[in-house]
Amino acid sequence: MALAVAAPSVPAWAQRGQPYFPDRHDWQTRTPEQAGFDPARLKEAIDYAVANENPATKDLAVDIATTFSREPHNAIIGPTRPRAALNGIVVRNGFVVAEWGETTRPDMTFSVTKTFLSTVVGLAWQRGLIKDVNERVRDYVPTTDLFESEHNAPITWDHLLRQTSDWQGTLWGKPDWADRPEGERPADYPNRKLSPPGTRYKYNDVRVNVLALAALHVWRRPLPEVLREEVMVPIGASNTWRWTGYDNAWIDLDGARVQSVTGGGHWGGGMFISARDMARFGYLFLRQGRWKDRQIVSEKWIQMARTPGPANDTYGYMNWFLNTGRKPLPAAPEPSVTFRGNGANIIYIDWDNDLIVVVRWIRGGPALNEFIGKVLAAIKTTSTVSSFARANASPAT
Repeated sequence: MALAVAAPSVPAWAQRGQPYFPDRHDWQTRTPEQAGFDPARLKEAIDYAVANENPATKDLAVDIATTFSREPHNAIIGPTRPRAALNGIVVRNGFVVAEWGETTRPDMTFSVTKTFLSTVVGLAWQRGLIKDVNERVRDYVPTTDLFESEHNAPITWDHLLRQTSDWQGTLWGKPDWADRPEGERPADYPNRKLSPPGTRYKYNDVRVNVLALAALHVWRRPLPEVLREEVMVPIGASNTWRWTGYDNAWIDLDGARVQSVTGGGHWGGGMFISARDMARFGYLFLRQGRWKDRQIVSEKWIQMARTPGPANDTYGYMNWFLNTGRKPLPAAPEPSVTFRGNGANIIYIDWDNDLIVVVRWIRGGPALNEFIGKVLAAIKTTSTVSSFARANASPAT
């Protein structure tokens, strides 16, 4: 008598024609061929990345001091740790296609932290804790000297999110002018010309930390706790990530001592996270803020984050680097975005190709564009791109 052979089980997500979402401890894989890649060319791309690892020291305390050596007030006041070698992961249609290096090791991610920060601000906006991003921030925080000056009073949430606030002051012992100082001589640094809020883009970690403190006052809860409950647990991230602040960045909040976290690792601190958890975070946005049956981040917020500001057409909300006119990444589709941090630490999101690429500690300059170009060139066909991805690949407005 012939034995009956059970039909292979079909996952529920596949039966419903919905995109695949990995469970917490089970991120399924596909071979490059199954994902529509030429295996040899994908390997060539990965080999290129490995060959273009950042040549700087892996001791990040030393690297930070070297990178920002011309800056005054450059003492490190937050945690650091030596980094791993170059590592990364490629995800297509939701499945892991390739990974290399220590992808489960949590490392500093520098300014990618800013994207976690802007996401937490977006969650406050979704909840109605922030009514309108064009409202003044001073109306949402207790009476402090953060927004009391004539120059700082008009600053809105949108200005801080787009890094166009030109906020003036000192926070956690770091004056705004000491970050990427402007002027011919150190004596010029504190006397810089002020710009009206919203008119000039300037990458500045002091002002990012002002946003983090303002968000803490709005949530009245530690921001890592908000991120963990609202985002990282639902997307199945590990328990290894940590979001930290400076040694002196503590406030009294409702009778408790709470640390205000940083938006980067300029003076230490920020997000310590693995490449795998970064890929999950990126995949959340590839799926337009939805994870399984839950809309975690509003699609409207993502649209806002992907919209360029008037002072910089390649920057949305922090740290959404846009590919407007394909100027930053000529090899990539224009609707793609990157979350970027020093190192370099990169989350690349490509709706056109249903693709997430995380690469960590790659050399600066043209290496990132070359690497992404090689990954895209390894795609043999667009037929494997899911219908969900095609429906959600529209460019930012």
